[in-house]
Amino acid sequence: MATQLKNLSDFSQTEIPSAAAYSFGIVVAEWNAEITNALYQGAYQSLVNNGALPENIFTYAVPGSFELTSGADLLLKNDKLDAVICLGCVIQGETRHFDFICNAVANGVSNVAIKYSKPVIFGVLTTDNQQQAIDRAGGKHGNKGDEAAITAIKMASLAETLKS
Repeated sequence: MATQLKNLSDFSQTEIPSAAAYSFGIVVAEWNAEITNALYQGAYQSLVNNGALPENIFTYAVPGSFELTSGADLLLKNDKLDAVICLGCVIQGETRHFDFICNAVANGVSNVAIKYSKPVIFGVLTTDNQQQAIDRAGGKHGNKGDEAAITAIKMASLAETLKS
């Protein structure tokens, strides 16, 4: 596995624009709260560390990952947001429920981004087990929340550049 020994949240090789000019929405699933709270802390801190003003970061909880799509849709009805970050965690179980939820959320996030022509970032862990989720929510593979925040900053900057 390519990620076995790698921290995926290392951004030392890339330029990250300042987030100071942008407003962000963060939608966080309450299901698997231990993991999603860690993802949220990573995302929020990465936004602030890269210049986002705390008063320009709007956070809302939804019951589970399936509801991230409608949460992002509701947030983007507010024209003041430049990007929305969706944070969730779906862990494989014994049924096909995992497949349905993961596919629905991935497609839904993409559809909301297209509907509003604004970045909607997929920060959802889709893991085989709890340990893999822990490893990607601040563990040995970094924090997917950090990655989602950096992606949101870069995409907000790209959208601003293309408006000019």
